[in-house]
Amino acid sequence: MPKERIMEIRRKNCSPMTMKITYYKKPVFLHQGYMQWLWDFDGNRYLDLFAGVATVSVGHCHPKVAAALQRQLKKLWHTTNIYVNPTLHEYSEKLASHLPDPLKVVYLTNSGSEANDLAMLMARLHTGNFDLLTLRGSYHGGTQQTMGLTSNSSYKYPIATSSGCTNTMCPDVFRGPWGGSHCRDSPVQTTRQCGCAQGHCMANDQYIGQLKETFATSVPSRIAGFFGEPIQGMGGAVQYPKNYLKEAYQLVRERGGVCIADEVQTGFGRTGSHFWGFQGHDVLPDMVTMAKGIGDGFPMGAVVTTPEIAASFAKAYHFNTFGGGPLACAVASSVLDTIKEDGTQQNSHNVGTYLMTELAKLRDTYEIIGDVRGKGLQIGVEMVTNKASRDPLSPEAMSEIFEDIKDMGVLIGKGGVYGQAFRIQPPMCITKEDVNFFLAVFKKAIQRYMDRK
Repeated sequence: MPKERIMEIRRKNCSPMTMKITYYKKPVFLHQGYMQWLWDFDGNRYLDLFAGVATVSVGHCHPKVAAALQRQLKKLWHTTNIYVNPTLHEYSEKLASHLPDPLKVVYLTNSGSEANDLAMLMARLHTGNFDLLTLRGSYHGGTQQTMGLTSNSSYKYPIATSSGCTNTMCPDVFRGPWGGSHCRDSPVQTTRQCGCAQGHCMANDQYIGQLKETFATSVPSRIAGFFGEPIQGMGGAVQYPKNYLKEAYQLVRERGGVCIADEVQTGFGRTGSHFWGFQGHDVLPDMVTMAKGIGDGFPMGAVVTTPEIAASFAKAYHFNTFGGGPLACAVASSVLDTIKEDGTQQNSHNVGTYLMTELAKLRDTYEIIGDVRGKGLQIGVEMVTNKASRDPLSPEAMSEIFEDIKDMGVLIGKGGVYGQAFRIQPPMCITKEDVNFFLAVFKKAIQRYMDRK
């Protein structure tokens, strides 16, 4: 189909939102993918460093995953949980084995928004409380309920979304009022000065103080729970002080709430050091929500919780037509096997650490690169007008650089409350050679912008 015809249909028959969110002034017309590579209709090859918004975990059309899908396609496409099918049970047991006790009860859904929506319901049912807390800049979904959790005005509609959701200050040690040079669990720290004694973090104390202020002023004395991404995704790979989540969890539980780790973007080895992002914070949540990388691009999500919380949920019927379907479970099971067989988590750690270390050198060279942060292959590069003010680089400037990177053959993402961060969340099969190519492209795009400026 000619490109002009595709765009005509996109404008006429697709939701207007499809045009609104289309990346690039000159859109990419994708035709094919394999592992870390994508090809457009004209045969141009792109290094994919955004993975369909952090969704392709082990690689586009990974041969092992594709073979698992083909095998299941020949056996059974669809049934529901009212019947017993081995694929669902095999996968549920396998997924539960990757989580610590007592997180052993699995609810399968079709997306991350759906998983978080379900977790909201379960938290309220189990605790008998209503109010939920999240961090500013967070993204937890686009349903009318989860829109209340999400704390970014770009993703909110002017209607009544979920009541009982309160956002507290994000402990962002780069952009926030407090931060230092030893705050984050990352190969790269901020360039802010730090006078903290060994083992103490003044920034963490201040942000926990803000959380206590929220408890004192904005929510009842008893709450339903707290949703937190181990590293913010849409927010631009924002990381918190090392002990923040541990102390936040304790405060939440003191008020009757449960703690939910949103692993939609950080799960399945993406952070490198651990299979789940929450493990890097040395915390044990009461619920874990996941999606995106769970199926390497196949639509799927999940909530994993404790038997105790699961029992509270059995007060009425809950039915999901497509959740835990045979195709999804076959794919997701193969993804878990592939992560182990291919050494995907270790590759995420090695390649991601190398990429961040090299990006930090560019940060030290260019005035408009304010911060480099992340773990494994969950990486953010925050762009600023200058390092002294830390004011966000303008949307126009971001778009210029973004388009130039694409034209040189690399696809990355954007994020942040002000759209000021480049997001790098590739398929976890990328190599150091791929990283070197991207670094050359990124440096050239930055230099071109600076020359024009």
